[in-house]
Amino acid sequence: MPRPFLLDLHSSFLLDSSFRLRPGLLSVPPFRAIPARIQNRKDFGSVEALSESPMATIGRNNLSAKLVLLGDMGAGKSSLVLRFVKGQFLEFQESTIGAAFFSQTLAVSDATVKFEIWDTAGQERYHSLAPMYYRGAAAAIIVYDITSTDSFERAKKWVLELQKQGNPNMVTALAGNKCDLEDKRKVTTEEARTYAEENGLFFMETSAKTAINVNDLFYEIGNSLRLLVTAVENSD
Repeated sequence: MPRPFLLDLHSSFLLDSSFRLRPGLLSVPPFRAIPARIQNRKDFGSVEALSESPMATIGRNNLSAKLVLLGDMGAGKSSLVLRFVKGQFLEFQESTIGAAFFSQTLAVSDATVKFEIWDTAGQERYHSLAPMYYRGAAAAIIVYDITSTDSFERAKKWVLELQKQGNPNMVTALAGNKCDLEDKRKVTTEEARTYAEENGLFFMETSAKTAINVNDLFYEIGNSLRLLVTAVENSD
């Protein structure tokens, strides 16, 4: 399978050679990602400027979608975003304070999906701020650490919260991160996959460190959004 590649506004480059699909998990076609901009922001006091619309259509095949990452502190949310947007991994990453914003544009089939990504803080003291970030979101990634059962249980609570308060048409993914730490695994793939199926979630195990399935995760979300918009347009 040809390696996917990233193309920024000034130069093109191949993903690092560690990119590969984890055997037994979902495989998707190669794609192009076009980074638009990156803005790290901390201590957001107001998000009134955020769009209340779960999705905006820009032209016939161009979509703009708000995506939020939720999960326990240390699960690797920020690392997943950094790997997707910049193709980088930091061994020591500071905890997010409040939220951080990123933007990334992805070519999916015949469409272009622009993700407006909100990476939320995992600390309990910031939990009350979360609704401001997932309100109006078209998609969410709930991240847990496969080496921590507590992290998985926390992810389940996020699922329940989104089911009660989130956009009813939200595309939601459950990501079991740190799958490179197989010898420290506490949450089995089968347990997580069964839970995801029972709750209508898209499921994939990832590793921000080795890049396993990270780009594929965002590709599948983008493709689901594309299909959702197409279905809505065809029903009108």
